[in-house]
Amino acid sequence: MRYHNITKDDMLNGDGLRVVLWAAGCSHCCRECHNPVTWDPNGGLEFDEAAKTEIFDELEKDYVSGITFSGGDPLHMNNAYDVTKLAKEIKEKFPSKTVWLYTGSMWEDICGMELMQFVDVLVDGEFECDKKDANLHWKGSSNQRVINVKETLETGKVVLHA
Repeated sequence: MRYHNITKDDMLNGDGLRVVLWAAGCSHCCRECHNPVTWDPNGGLEFDEAAKTEIFDELEKDYVSGITFSGGDPLHMNNAYDVTKLAKEIKEKFPSKTVWLYTGSMWEDICGMELMQFVDVLVDGEFECDKKDANLHWKGSSNQRVINVKETLETGKVVLHA
C-alpha cells in the first residue's frame, strides 16, 4: 500500500479529533474531487513500519478519537488488504477508538468484505459535484451516506450515523 499523508488532530473527517491516513489509488476519479493527487496508486510513499508507528503513536493519545481511512480510496485493489490488516490491528490494540472509512464504493457492494468487521462508520458513494453541499456533515455530496456499520450489520438495513 502507498499513502500520501497522515494527518493529525483532524476534525473534518469523523467524530472528534482523529488521525487520517490518506491512501494512494482511486479508480472512481470523481469530477471535482477535492484530492485528485491521491488517484495514482503509484503515487505518494510506501506504507512502512515508520508510518504505522506514527499512526499508533497518535492513537495512544487519550484525546484522539480514532482513525479515518480516506484517500484516494482505501478500498482500491492496491489498498484493501493492507487497510483491512491495519484496521484489525487497530481495533485489537485500541478497542475504544473508532474507525471511519471513506470510499466511492457503495455499501451494498462492499458489506461482505472482512474489513467491515473493523469499521465503525462508513461514508460511501462517489462524490457528485452536482449534489455538492458545503453544509453537509462529513460528506461532500447529498448522494453519499454516513453509515453506522455495526448497527447496519446487526439489523440488515442501512442505519445512518447520527
